[in-house]
Amino acid sequence: MPTRRAFNTGLLAMLGSTALAGCAVTGNSDNSRKSATHITAIDTHAHVFERGLPLANARRYAPSYDAPLSAYLAQLDAHGVSHGVLVQPSFLGVDNSYLLAALKQAPQRLRGVAVIDPTAPETLLAQMNTEGIVGTRLNLIGAPDPQLTSPVWQAALARLHALGWHVELHVEARRLPALLQPLLEAQVNVVVDHFGRPAPAFGVDDPGFAALLAAGRTRRVWVKISGAYRNGTDGRGEAIAQAAMPRLKDALGLDRLVWGSDWPHTQFESQINYDKAWAFASVLLPNAADRKQVLVDTPAQLFRFV
Repeated sequence: MPTRRAFNTGLLAMLGSTALAGCAVTGNSDNSRKSATHITAIDTHAHVFERGLPLANARRYAPSYDAPLSAYLAQLDAHGVSHGVLVQPSFLGVDNSYLLAALKQAPQRLRGVAVIDPTAPETLLAQMNTEGIVGTRLNLIGAPDPQLTSPVWQAALARLHALGWHVELHVEARRLPALLQPLLEAQVNVVVDHFGRPAPAFGVDDPGFAALLAAGRTRRVWVKISGAYRNGTDGRGEAIAQAAMPRLKDALGLDRLVWGSDWPHTQFESQINYDKAWAFASVLLPNAADRKQVLVDTPAQLFRFV
């Protein structure tokens, strides 16, 4: 297995020209969608769905319960969280209609991250942009790496860049170096899910996690401090998250970290709930100023609430 130093050196060499590319979150968001509401906190990672929706042919899992928008908004209200970001569930594939319908119910309070086909036309993406979509997700757990250097994907990334959308990555840490390189070279901003998904056996010593820290030098990478339980059972994931925080803070800065509840905690419903996820945010961010940066200031800019 390559050493951490080898991962860092290789990745930085590949990203050399990208590291100076700048870090502004740009885009053509519709001013009518910008909220004037006071932001108390932003939950940047949640899913809504119902049974009976058309499912993607290729899927790892489909829940046997409903997680409607009304239930999610009730969780936000109960915890004093003013805004949220809905992420298209992987089991619904590229049919974002339920997500878009949810955004229309609370356009000032919500933003969305869609799943798209790389051949999706510019007109469709532009329409989704006006409806509150600010990024697209690549959930690659159990799926092969997309050919991001292919003409189809290069054209898609150019369209995303023109809109100012970010690309959200959900993938094991060991796969991050090969995926980050073409995304950053395409000048799109990248949001990495769930602490970067370091392997439980390695934790923060996972070479892929070290590569993620190194990629932070580009200033085009954000990390969601969410779903810690997905990185190890019996408290191992939470321990990894706590060990990861000072390294993420040092390498990326608090202005590149955002928090998410991961509601409704699919496949972990019996182990976690919103109360626990919300309480863990204070464990990770015991300083009030740090919490404000991660829960309010950083996501407000990244997800276009201001």
